[in-house]
Amino acid sequence: MNRVTISLILAIILALIGVIGDSLIRISGSGPKFVDLKWFIFGSVVYISTIFGWFYVMKYLKFATIGVFYGVSSLLFLVFAGIFFFKEHLNILEIMGIIMALMSMVLLGRFA
Repeated sequence: MNRVTISLILAIILALIGVIGDSLIRISGSGPKFVDLKWFIFGSVVYISTIFGWFYVMKYLKFATIGVFYGVSSLLFLVFAGIFFFKEHLNILEIMGIIMALMSMVLLGRFA
């Protein structure tokens, strides 16, 4: 695999790690307290851990490419977390938006 492909895969993995951090921070605010400090700190540490990976990704990809791959990957992972862990539901417009986001990622991936 070349560095661009590795960077794209790493950007998707970093988006997943970021969504894990998002989920932990959401858990930190969902209890009876305003914030459960333990989950908030754990979520923050998860976010901070992605810095080194982003350094590698930014070295080999255009900023616009990173933005789309990170944005769409985060969107998909957040949707899955919402559906499977937080029991949220999607309407037809949200599903259509997700399909279009996937198509944009495929198109950009072909030209990255």
